[in-house]
Amino acid sequence: MRARRLRLGLYADEQGLTWVRGLVEEAVGSRKARIIGGTVAVAEDGGLDFLAEQWAVEHPGRGSGSRQQVNMDVSLECSLRTWRAIRKAVLTALCPEGSGPHICRVPWTVG
Repeated sequence: MRARRLRLGLYADEQGLTWVRGLVEEAVGSRKARIIGGTVAVAEDGGLDFLAEQWAVEHPGRGSGSRQQVNMDVSLECSLRTWRAIRKAVLTALCPEGSGPHICRVPWTVG
């Protein structure tokens, strides 16, 4: 197995970050992989401004509260095949697709 990274851009508050961490842990825990490190850092360059805009469009009239643009980087030890399965599981859980319009609980992007 080899070290691999899962990178997510998020527009989240502390509760949203906790929820996303839980999604990652659940996806990793159900496979032959382990989390070997990770960081969460405020996105300083404005490269995730579109996530704040997405929040405003999807939640009209609702303030952003303490949400901020952050980069979450999770280091995993796993095979490439397992990494792909984990990535797919996390992305599906972040914003499940349905037959109708839906709103993401935490706006996100992958890096």
